[in-house]
Amino acid sequence: MTNSTISDYPSTQELVGALAARRVSSVELAEHAIARIEALDERFNAVVVRDFERGLRAASEADAALARGEKRPLLGLPFTVKESYNVAGLPTTWGMPPFADWIASEDAVTVSRLKAAGAVLLGKTNVPYALGDWQSYNDIYGTTNNPYDVTRTPGGSSGGSSAALAAGYVSLEMGSDIAGSLRAPAHYCGIFSHKPSRTVIPVRGQMVPGTSGLTPDLAVLGPMARSARDLVLAFDVVAGPDEPEATAYKLVLPPPRHAELRDYRVLIVDSHPILPADRSVRGAIAELASRLRGKGATVAESSPLLPDLTEAARTFIALLLPVIFSRQPIEHMQRIVAAAAALPPDVDSLGAYRLRAAASSHRDWLAADGARIRLAAQWRRLFAEWDIVIFPVMPTPAFVQDQTPDQNDRKIDIDGTPYPYLDQLVYASLASAPGLPVTTAPVGRSASGLPIGVQIMGPFLEDLTTLHFAELIEREWGGFIPPAI
Repeated sequence: MTNSTISDYPSTQELVGALAARRVSSVELAEHAIARIEALDERFNAVVVRDFERGLRAASEADAALARGEKRPLLGLPFTVKESYNVAGLPTTWGMPPFADWIASEDAVTVSRLKAAGAVLLGKTNVPYALGDWQSYNDIYGTTNNPYDVTRTPGGSSGGSSAALAAGYVSLEMGSDIAGSLRAPAHYCGIFSHKPSRTVIPVRGQMVPGTSGLTPDLAVLGPMARSARDLVLAFDVVAGPDEPEATAYKLVLPPPRHAELRDYRVLIVDSHPILPADRSVRGAIAELASRLRGKGATVAESSPLLPDLTEAARTFIALLLPVIFSRQPIEHMQRIVAAAAALPPDVDSLGAYRLRAAASSHRDWLAADGARIRLAAQWRRLFAEWDIVIFPVMPTPAFVQDQTPDQNDRKIDIDGTPYPYLDQLVYASLASAPGLPVTTAPVGRSASGLPIGVQIMGPFLEDLTTLHFAELIEREWGGFIPPAI
């Protein structure tokens, strides 16, 4: 592999192997990535904070280390990271104009671990304002577009990350997820992502600019890539205890439950009772179920052990909205509390539930936390009988970008019927409330060629099972298909 023959869509595994074998240099890979970003990113606007000069120096240092015979898991590999991660010397804004000039003084834990493994940082990728959307636009950096169709969203809040991978800039990215922010972008851009079990990957250093606290309840960090195997490589580097004195200890998680697809017990849930999935999404899931049966897997579309999905969604909202509104000015919160109090008691739409949750008391939150504990117990019972749950990531493929200021005024079209935009939260709720691992994998295309992915959900701390299952379906039926750019 030479600079003139570097593929635009290599895997991390291929690149690490080529670097170790000295078939390509880290500087060559960095220069190739930089050239591709400079040639294409005017259309996609994915890499919004560029650190090319320091990246090239780090690449040169990686080449020197390789020449000395050093062995590190990602030595010389270029990567980018979501803008919300702190990187020393670079801005962290979360897309919020008041923080446009805020510069991080140290790296997030996961960035430090990737660098220690030898990876070479080239920049940071775009996010929505306050990480609060399934689109990625803000007044500082502008709008990121989907490489499969620039009129459509690449997802959010890790939308710049997914677009950078789909455009072939780098082979590895890091994102975050509280309400589908790793999963929706992977689904919309035809890539892989892993939302880990809660607490498995340290979140320190991915926080609202200028705050000293940790990333809040429900939020997790995770890798994004164009292959399932690459997720495993990154996961192995970044997972583990946060405390410095614990870094000498290897995180030990249960191995994958099975070696082959034929041994897996798979529960298929192709829609949500609150918000249906469209025909293309349900069709892709049905095709996957058929293929799994053809490989000998045990597949079912129902189970009496499945938790009540409506109650699970409400539990998630009751936990999420206090997090989202925790930093609102008191005057704004007073208006929200008054609006919630004015709702008639018999109004039970999801929008009304969100408003009540935003205005909830600590006592209300404790009740929701108790419901989360009960929900986790229900999932434990289900995963004693089933290994994997397959579920839609979002109800549709990537939608046309809609920047209507108030998200409550937006609609999502599902098979010709408009539904409240924010009701899409229910698709993140299954795994987010109980903190379960989800590997998102591409499994099909819509009639117009847009990618369709699935959530592969597994038991708490059994991340290696969902990752391995994604590897198996990728090996059998393929995964990422590059856009025509």
